[in-house]
This record gives sequence, structure tokens and C-alpha cells, in this order.
Amino acid sequence: MPSLHIPQWGRFEQRFAVADSPLHFTQSWVSATFSCGDESKHVYGFYDDKGEFVVRFMPGIPGEWQFTIASNITELNGISGRFFCASEPHEKGPVQRDGNLHFRRANGEPWYPFGTTAYVWNYQSEAVQADTLASLAASPFNKIRMCVFPKHYRYNLAEPARFPFPGSIQDGFDYSRFDVAFFAGLEKQIDALAKLGIEADLIIFHPYDRWGFSQMSQEVDQRYIRYLVARLASFKNIWWSLANEFDLLTEKPMHFWDAAIAQIKREDPSEHLMSIHNWHNPPIHYRSNAHWYDHHNPALTHASIQHHDMHFVPEWRETFAKPIVIDECCYEGNVDLGWGNITAQKMVELFWHGVCLGGYVTHGETWLSDDEIIWWSHGGKLKGESVTRIAFLRQLLEEGEAKRLTPMPWDIHWDTSMGMSDDKWGLFYFGDHCPGYKMMTMLPPDTVWKIDIIDTWAMTITPVAETIRQGDKLMLPGKPWIALRLQRIS
Repeated sequence: MPSLHIPQWGRFEQRFAVADSPLHFTQSWVSATFSCGDESKHVYGFYDDKGEFVVRFMPGIPGEWQFTIASNITELNGISGRFFCASEPHEKGPVQRDGNLHFRRANGEPWYPFGTTAYVWNYQSEAVQADTLASLAASPFNKIRMCVFPKHYRYNLAEPARFPFPGSIQDGFDYSRFDVAFFAGLEKQIDALAKLGIEADLIIFHPYDRWGFSQMSQEVDQRYIRYLVARLASFKNIWWSLANEFDLLTEKPMHFWDAAIAQIKREDPSEHLMSIHNWHNPPIHYRSNAHWYDHHNPALTHASIQHHDMHFVPEWRETFAKPIVIDECCYEGNVDLGWGNITAQKMVELFWHGVCLGGYVTHGETWLSDDEIIWWSHGGKLKGESVTRIAFLRQLLEEGEAKRLTPMPWDIHWDTSMGMSDDKWGLFYFGDHCPGYKMMTMLPPDTVWKIDIIDTWAMTITPVAETIRQGDKLMLPGKPWIALRLQRIS
């Protein structure tokens, strides 16, 4: 039996010494084929500078794995080895799609994305990064959207200390090599998130750029994608987001995105979740010539959407037959732009509408501060009032049996948002409406239900004393932010 043991969904790594040369970044290649029984995976290695190539792999099944190296470097070509992968009872594995519309861990446990956005927290000082991780540890967020490249935008004018490529804005960047110290730092940040149980939804390209990274040549783009995937595909908590607001990268035509998605699909042996994010809003009914990328692409595992109206979620579920994640729905805060100054109550409302309609929603926060450390971009400390209410919603979903909410038809609940899971558990949400009662005509005939009245802002749950049947009159408190939890008892 091999002496090296790697846990299932852990990270195998082997380093190979070669003559030191920066030409290895562009002129040399190393790959490996890993096999275990009938399972076979192809992996690209990467040059880590200073005379070292690295091959990493995340084994997905237990057993003895064997690998063989292929390379245009003679002394590496044909090297082989093996290791043993052992399952561990506590290990849940990476997040995967569950059927067409939801998510789970690889071990089958249901998983509900409650994300947030801090685009370039990884570029901040060590003190701000520590604050970010501490804030995340105390939050309900289990996914964070973050960029590989730095961001140029309001409140993002400081020059980073390092970049993915060596160089500076004054002297230019050397696209023939990578800054391995930058990537080593990124890996530590992703591992720190993993220890907190947080998925790194990694944004590969974005348009907010003063350095030229959004306008690299196709050859450099392809080499960058290969390097990124080779370094990070073995990290259990990685998601690939091709872009933030891809349609603002006007120099990259649609076929570029087709090719980039296909490249990641081809080169990621771990088959991590993958998406692409829009800026423009689409027409009401999706058309192939709309501003969105076509989420029908089978390589995309879910739809990452920027939109402020959750009532389109049922239509998008039906159109794309994929999980719908509203990754940008506006931000709780007080900056001078409309997308960044909604109330905490509105943020919580968006979460409840999205979840009840069968989707998932991502938080954002843009509260001004004297030090200009704003969560949406820099991370730091969370200041808003929505966070604890989002944690309350997450707790409701996660307790008990798996919830797989399906939105009820609008002719049944046109005045609210309602989702049911297996016709035995459901959520009603009235938002900012204030009904004094509700006729429960939407319940299936000949069924009996236990109802709880939930104040989503005060975070209180009040059981209704009597059981409820189809057509019964349910008295309500007549104030906003009320929801109902329905549990079938016969």
C-alpha cells in the first residue's frame, strides 16, 4: 500500500525540480493522468518559479490512485507515482448541483447558498483581511464573491502591492510570467475561507480596470486561465465565475466566453461549479440575442444573475433548468448610487422573496465610513442590520429535512411569494404588504397544516394554535415583513 495518504476531496501535491528559467511559464508544460479503478483524470501542472513545477489534484473517490507525468521537459516525462485516498466520516466534499435547481455537498447533504460580495478583500492590508475573516466567521455567509484582478472604481483607487503578473502601472506588466507570490497569497486566503466553511466564488475577469488586465491578448487570457485552474482546481471550495458584468468587457466577443468556459470545463478535473454574471437586464422573455450570456450552455452549472426583481426567478428556473443565484440585487448602504443605498429591510425582503420563489440571493453592503473601507469591495467589518435577519432565514432552511422549494403558480398566490417543498413544508412571504388576514385557499384539499407566523424583522416565530385546512381564514398581524411557515401534519 502506498505510504502517502490523502483524504477524499483533499489536496495531493507533488513538486518537480527543473533548471530555473522564466521561459518555463510560456515554453514548457507538465501534465499528469491520475487513475483509480475506472476513474481517470487529466491535470495540468504549473510552474511555481525558482525551478519548480507543481502538480495538484483533488481525489474524489477513495482507493489507490496512480499517476503518470507527461512533459516536454525530458527529465520529467514518464515519472510515475501513487498514493492512497481514504474517506473520512466528517468530510462532506465540495458543493455540487443537486438535480436541476438546487445544491448539495458531494456526500449528499443539502446546501443552501447564502453569499456575500467583497470584491477585492484579498488586496487589502493584513489588518483588513483579518477583520474580513473575523466578520465572515460571525456571519451567516457561506459563499463570497471575490476577484483575481484588482478593481478600479469609486473607493478603489489605492495601488495594490502585488498583481497576478509582475510589474506596475508605471512600468507595465510582464505577461510572459506570473507573480507566484501573489498566487501563493491568494491560495492562503482561499484556504482561510475553507476553514470557515465558505466557498470562494472567484471572478476571473471584470471591466473595472486601469492596469490593462481586461484587455490582454487572447493568448495571455488562455495562459492565465490554464495557470489559474492548474493552481486552484484542487481547492475544495472554489467556484469559477467567468466574469463580473461580462457584457461590460466590450472587447471580448461572445465566442471568447464560449471558449473560456469550454477551456475551464476541459481543464478542471474537479468539475467545480461555474457561472457568468451580467450587467444589462434582459428582456422579460429570454432571447438568444439578449444581453445575457446564454445560461443554457451545459458547462455552466447555475445562473449567476444581477437583477433587483425576485419575481422573475420562477421564469428563469423554467427557462434555464438550473439553480438561480441572484448574485447582485443592490446593496444595503448609503453610497450616492442607487444600487448601493437600499435599506436593510429591503435587503432582507429581497432574500425572502428570492428564497420563497425557489432561488438564492447574495448579500451586499455599502455603508460609507471615514476610512473608506466598504464591505462590498474591501471587506473589513460588517455594519448593516440585514446580516442577523439573513442568518435567521438560513437557520429556518437548514433545520430539519432538506428544503427544495418550488414556487407556487402566480394564479394561486399572485399577491405574495410562496414556495413549497414536497407538498409538506412551505414558506409564504408578504413583504411590505400588511394583510390583517389570509384566506388559505392555496392549500391542497384534504390536508391539515401547522402554521407559524414569522416576523422576519423581529425574528420571532408565533405558532398558530389551531390547525389550518384549505379555505380557512388565518388572522395576521397587519404589519410588514410577515411570513408564514407551513408544515403538513396529515
